[in-house]
Amino acid sequence: MKITDIPFGITDWSGIERTVHAGETGEAYWRTCQFGDIRVRMVEYSAGYKADHWCSKGHILFCLAGSMETELQDGRKFVLTPGISYQVADHAEAHRSYTQQGATLFIVD
Repeated sequence: MKITDIPFGITDWSGIERTVHAGETGEAYWRTCQFGDIRVRMVEYSAGYKADHWCSKGHILFCLAGSMETELQDGRKFVLTPGISYQVADHAEAHRSYTQQGATLFIVD
């Protein structure tokens, strides 16, 4: 990732409108900022959220609160808890997430 043409700035996430995205079960609530080609999001998953698709987009994802399980299409599973992150390239390994209790994530893609 090359970061260019973004002046110094701060983001007050509480002032960013939240959008709702339905999962197979539960909902995801996104607060999104776009900086050129870079999308930055604060995402909250409701308890019981399960993604409705396999995602092949690359991300850097950091778990702030709660707990989330990410499953790769090959069957491997990883649990994220506060302080744990993952990173994956575009089209590298399809993944989807599930959370029983809910989770709050910071995502750059």
